[in-house]
Amino acid sequence: MPAQSWNFIKEKDGIKIYTRKEAGKSLKSYKGVTDIDSPAEKVFALIEDVNNTEWWDKNFTQIKVLQYEKNKRAQYYLVYKLPWPVTDRDLCVDVKVTTNPVTGAGKITATPLSGAIAERKDKIRIKEYRQTWTVERVGNNMAHVVLEGYIDPAGNIPDWISNMLIVDSPIKVISGIKQRLERNRIR
Repeated sequence: MPAQSWNFIKEKDGIKIYTRKEAGKSLKSYKGVTDIDSPAEKVFALIEDVNNTEWWDKNFTQIKVLQYEKNKRAQYYLVYKLPWPVTDRDLCVDVKVTTNPVTGAGKITATPLSGAIAERKDKIRIKEYRQTWTVERVGNNMAHVVLEGYIDPAGNIPDWISNMLIVDSPIKVISGIKQRLERNRIR
């Protein structure tokens, strides 16, 4: 059974959010779409650099870079702090970076990385995850950014809560990029 088509959910700060039912799953995937007033190369460089993560979700309490080859690949470990009584989550991520030779669009694809760090008893390991950033140039100083993903937080979080929370996650992350670029006036 194929995934459903995208459904528009809301727009905030110029970021449009869509969700859709994942094929064979009870959880939804998400997509955030926006244009950022900055050169696409600068936007892509910020997203691609796993050593520069202060714009990431503030609920990540630990980010450990395991491997990083600029514009090629990365591997890292994250710990995601959740409010009590929910158990914190952790995730090992494998990232591949590609650039379309014709259009120049950059793509960053993240999937789970197994076996890199042993599972911990005090955390629930996220094993179903994917995220793709696509950054395209739409003028000299404008980038079209699409963040698409899916995450199963595992454990005892009801699906309806997970489906509700995924709407705000891409807004927080994309807003973090916009604020960082505006604050630093990267051009």
